Amino acid sequence: MGRADAEPSPVAGAAGGLRGARSELRRQMRERRRLRLGVLVLVSLVLLGAVPLYFGVRSVSHDPVFDTLDGLEVPAWAAVKPLDHVSGSRWCLQECRLRERTLESQRAPEETAQAYEQALVRDGWRRWKNDRCPEQPTKGSYTCWRRDELTLDLWVREPACTPPPVDGAPAPTPAPSPAAEKCTGSLVSVKVRNAIDDERTGPQPTTDPSLTGVDPYPTITDDPLGESTPSPS
Repeated sequence: MGRADAEPSPVAGAAGGLRGARSELRRQMRERRRLRLGVLVLVSLVLLGAVPLYFGVRSVSHDPVFDTLDGLEVPAWAAVKPLDHVSGSRWCLQECRLRERTLESQRAPEETAQAYEQALVRDGWRRWKNDRCPEQPTKGSYTCWRRDELTLDLWVREPACTPPPVDGAPAPTPAPSPAAEKCTGSLVSVKVRNAIDDERTGPQPTTDPSLTGVDPYPTITDDPLGESTPSPS
């Protein structure tokens, strides 16, 4: 046998090794491309699911009515320390939603009420007069408003400068204070409800005898016992 049959050629071995290295390199590059493609697909799926989820959670947790209140063009001195409270369901499950906001104003109730009323008119609210606004006599300025499917109660009054006494504790004795520390400003309360859930938007009860058939306020005579009933003879 010849020497060529006994030993492989060094050139052929080098060429085979080079081909194997190239094949391994191509395999590694394909795996890296597949890995990058998989990561891109995973990130895209996460983003596509996270964005709607974020806006969905935000729409459920945040009430756009407060954005409307934030958009009222009232002076900065009339909207100090806003505090929001929400109760009920936005979809009126068992109880419709009630939005409440309390604020402090640095100026008198009359000037504060005027600033808020002008801002409500500019924002498209219209004054709503009804016999139950307010439900009971209150101090200060109490007005009611309507816009689209919402009703709004605005109450502006003097601040409560002396904290209420704690049950079982004696009432605090106010200490003398300089004129600069005297009680000034005003308090503002805003309540917004769905008009469909506001009982004041429905038909109000009437006392007209022609509709009820009964006079709820009968005429009272001078005789508290009425006419005497003749006794049997």
